[in-house]
Amino acid sequence: MSEDFMLDTDDLGRRMDGAMTNLKTEFASLRTGRASASMLEPVMVDAYGSMTPINQVGTVNVPEPRMVTINVWDKGLVGKVEKAIRNSGLGINPQLNGTIIMLPIPELNEERRRELTKVAASYAENARVSVRNVRRDGMDQIKKAKADGMSEDDQKLWEGEVQDMTDAAIKAIDAQLEQKQSEIMQV
Repeated sequence: MSEDFMLDTDDLGRRMDGAMTNLKTEFASLRTGRASASMLEPVMVDAYGSMTPINQVGTVNVPEPRMVTINVWDKGLVGKVEKAIRNSGLGINPQLNGTIIMLPIPELNEERRRELTKVAASYAENARVSVRNVRRDGMDQIKKAKADGMSEDDQKLWEGEVQDMTDAAIKAIDAQLEQKQSEIMQV
């Protein structure tokens, strides 16, 4: 009965990778003083009665290192896109030019850089918590199998494997955080 136990390590790995992917997306939305189309990904616009990502109501371009432009396809949505950007908390003041919205990216001051490193650290901590929750699920499966008659040696083997996966994921999260923080603090 217990010899048939196989922990789905692929599933655990996929879920841990999902936490990493989410972290990368959140890091991409952090403004580092350089223009990036991905910084607008979390911004949603109330278009045609539903919340829609900006890249689905217009073309997002980065014509120069400190400028993002959005060419809104529907003239009626220009005001809504501008309002969504103002309310997004990105700290960017949109400028209108017909159906084109220009977003000049201001230079970050030292205080704002420190704030952004703290935000990045909180994103990383959320990712670590997600990874630990996946670890807990795996350990619970192992404990259940132990109660069903798994040998103690097998239990230790599986627990070690889950812990190794967790350690690797946490190490990758820490490396990403360190890289993002140094990018933010770079003047």
